[in-house]
Amino acid sequence: MAPDTRRRRPNNASRLGFIDAERTIRFLDELGLTKDGGEYVDDAAREVVTALAATGDPDEAVLSVLRLSETAEGAALIPAMRDNAGFTARLGAVLGASRALGDWLIANGDQWRLLLEIPDQDRLIEDIARCVGADLADPYTGSGGTLASTTGTEAVSLLRLAYKRCLLEVAARDLVGEASVEEVADRLSVMADALVQTALSVAAAELAERAEGVRLSVIAMGKCGAHELNYLSDVDVIFVGEPIGSFSETDALRNAAHWASEMMRICGDVAWEVDAALRPEGKSGALVRTMDGHRSYYQRWARTWEFQALLKARPMAGDAALGAQYTDEIAAQCWTAVERDGFVEDVQAMRRRVEENLNDNIASRELKLGPGGLRDIEFSVQLLQMVHGRTDSAIRPAATLEAIQALSDRGYIGRTDASSLSDSYRFLRILEHRLMLQRLRRTHLLPDTAEDLRPIARTLGYGVSGSGDEAKALLKDRANHAREVRRLHEKVFYRPLLTAVAALPGEAMRLTTEAAVDRLRALGFERPDGVLKHVEVLTAGTSRTAAMQRILLPTMLAMFADSADPDAGILAYRQVSEQLGHTPWYLRLLRDEGAVAERLAHLLGSSRYIASLFGRAPEAIQMLAEVSHLQPRMVAALEIKMRGAAQRATTSDDAISAIRSLRRGELVRIAAADLLGYADIDQVGNALCALNDATVRAGLFVAMREVAGDLGISVDEYPCVVSVIGMGRYGGQELSYGSDADVIYVYDTVEGADPVHAAKIANRTVELMGRMLGKPGPDPALGLDADLRPEGKQGALVRSLSGYAEYYARWSQIWEAQALLRARPVAGDDVLGARFLQLIDPIRYPTGGIDDAQLREIRRIKARVDNERLPRGADPTTHLKLGRGGLADIEWTVQLLQLQHAAVHHGLWTTGTLSALDAAVQAELIDPDDADALEESWRLVSQCRDANMLIKGKASDQLPHHARDLVAVARILGYPTDVGAGQFLDDYHRVTRHARAVAEKLFYET
Repeated sequence: MAPDTRRRRPNNASRLGFIDAERTIRFLDELGLTKDGGEYVDDAAREVVTALAATGDPDEAVLSVLRLSETAEGAALIPAMRDNAGFTARLGAVLGASRALGDWLIANGDQWRLLLEIPDQDRLIEDIARCVGADLADPYTGSGGTLASTTGTEAVSLLRLAYKRCLLEVAARDLVGEASVEEVADRLSVMADALVQTALSVAAAELAERAEGVRLSVIAMGKCGAHELNYLSDVDVIFVGEPIGSFSETDALRNAAHWASEMMRICGDVAWEVDAALRPEGKSGALVRTMDGHRSYYQRWARTWEFQALLKARPMAGDAALGAQYTDEIAAQCWTAVERDGFVEDVQAMRRRVEENLNDNIASRELKLGPGGLRDIEFSVQLLQMVHGRTDSAIRPAATLEAIQALSDRGYIGRTDASSLSDSYRFLRILEHRLMLQRLRRTHLLPDTAEDLRPIARTLGYGVSGSGDEAKALLKDRANHAREVRRLHEKVFYRPLLTAVAALPGEAMRLTTEAAVDRLRALGFERPDGVLKHVEVLTAGTSRTAAMQRILLPTMLAMFADSADPDAGILAYRQVSEQLGHTPWYLRLLRDEGAVAERLAHLLGSSRYIASLFGRAPEAIQMLAEVSHLQPRMVAALEIKMRGAAQRATTSDDAISAIRSLRRGELVRIAAADLLGYADIDQVGNALCALNDATVRAGLFVAMREVAGDLGISVDEYPCVVSVIGMGRYGGQELSYGSDADVIYVYDTVEGADPVHAAKIANRTVELMGRMLGKPGPDPALGLDADLRPEGKQGALVRSLSGYAEYYARWSQIWEAQALLRARPVAGDDVLGARFLQLIDPIRYPTGGIDDAQLREIRRIKARVDNERLPRGADPTTHLKLGRGGLADIEWTVQLLQLQHAAVHHGLWTTGTLSALDAAVQAELIDPDDADALEESWRLVSQCRDANMLIKGKASDQLPHHARDLVAVARILGYPTDVGAGQFLDDYHRVTRHARAVAEKLFYET
């Protein structure tokens, strides 16, 4: 019978978990565990290889064993592994999970023996102090005690070795499953205590008299304070000091600062940073304060998050009595912080700021700060503790898992929810630990490749049985935990049940639910049940914010009831309030400045467009306080601001984001001024064009800077100059909110440059600018439409000035001359823009006007537009652009007059419709009454077009069919609240019919 070689040969090493099976077998042969290319030498060797194969990174583990065996102490390694299965498991687990610890073991060849039999860790921790001649049981406090006998670089080296030995022991227990995540975090925290205490002793010995005359206590904060330290967390601390004997407070605190700083330096050289940024006033505050100094600060100046941080404060080193006094007198204040005004909102706001500052590209991989991450759990638990811990001391544990259990035991969290939170917390902390162990670096970001995720996943038990797809399985579980944490986080953190649901006060609102619904419906709310939900959310609780909302809402409800869409208004108000309710100025502004509340209610109840803009820029509400703040900005001021923001950005994407963010704020200003009656249709069109001009100029600057950077030149060395020419309603400075910007591009080659190269660079520049400005994103895009260029979409995107001259001389048609009537340089090289105008003026203002054939062609095209361009199903009587008496009727009529008479009447040399109409009246080319009819319709239709965008938040050239939307349009146009849709529609038809008759007379009969 043939021997069973399947269990004796690792030739199928890849099935065991090895990636490079051939290399692994070669290494195993060198170690004497296999022979002849893969046969195990005996069963003991097979057990060693199997153990190594079960580690996080088996290939790395085998390589590290080989390197370790080659050290001076390595001869005994393989025999020890063959004889001691526990040792092999511990060593292999460490080498397969942490390249950093593996390198340390190889550099310190005798330290692997520490894993032969795990020693008592308390003894290892005591070695941290003993190695420098200190004693943890007899800390130096400034009034006596034992100083370290070893200092300087020798002390740092000895402490680093002692600390690494402790770390190795903790990691080994952790990786083989002999210690829970709670036990690991606790031991790491105890190690930190020992190192800080010992570093204090070393620092005192080094500083001598500069550490005298003061009692110094080190207060652990954050994860260390809660005994939840990670492998590579910074250790957060606060220092408190008191003078001794005749020492003055000034001298004592100076010495304490020297002492504390030296301790921090030593710890940083040994293991990790000691971070004192949580102290009063943060990094700008004094490093050490007395008890009175701390007491004064927390009573007068501390913010909510600083009290939240005190939840985890505990003495860790130095003067034990002073540390206990600190926790009794200072840290205990966290349990009364809930009584502070706006407490809940402040905590929620801090959590939101963390999320808002997180890059979207890494959010899903961020274990700590990302949605469904550790911070969600910690914030939820801490908020519940602070809200209810004032009266229930049983829920005050500093450690998160203990706190969850206590909250569950006392009924603040359901048992199932508590179990889910605890499971997810353990999962995330273990994953975080494995991530840090790899390189012994502080990180919370999961790798973004399966290759890098695989070793981490295997240390958690994924794939060690040969199932494969370890990374995929890990990410699936991570996503499941994130969803569950996020759900529970929102449930216990955001719901207003934290402070109990409040009822609206006052006679008018003391109603049953049924009566309140009837009252709200009578006031004009279509969905009163939903309104009551919003009111309940806004007024729930005992906070100052909720109290102020209870004062404001009866008045605000009345204002919303008078708006065009009360339901949308209260929803938008709730959304804005949820963003700004925590902000000190917001509710005070609404309460103290009645005009602001009225303006805000009008805007939110009239315009989904403005509500969406406020949703992205709620701070813009502040501009409602002063009418002067609503005045549109000049193009030069906007361009300076945008260029400045772009220059400060480090990347083109960031620069464009900054430009578009500023554009969004200006859109709020323009739209608010429009809706509140501080800007007419002319001012709105001019303001939107000025904003576009500034945006395009800044965008062109960014595009040129990026292209120049790619070419390795400065912008000043550009091979061409470029000018952007506004066309259509943009060129005419008659934009509406939903308009794209019609443009054409012209360039000229710089003297001495290669014309072919210049053409490519010009095309690349304008293409990049258009793509960046038009890219979808959180801020409104600016679409640049170049379809009016020669040959339309089939033509070159950008042409040289000479190319335009040749085209217009040989190929241009009458409709192109008509389009050029609105051409206006808006960005780029001013000289080139002026030269372009010189080129096209004879074309758009032809000497002798146009001939009969050209007149017939224009009329033919207009008739075709009327018959074919109207969208299917559109109502020709109410289509704002192509309908009867709409924009096309009026603009084509005016443009025909310009083509016929501009050569003689230079007042017609204008890109604006109404200015050209005025010039035609002055030249007696049109009867003033006819001009008034066209102008009235043009203004009405343009206002309706803008109103559509403001109301719905999206552009539409069709007057609404729904009566409610028609009333909303009428409201924006200034109709009284008691005027219905019917009267407005009658007025619209009257005005546009008259304009249609005038336009047909002028366009077809003259």
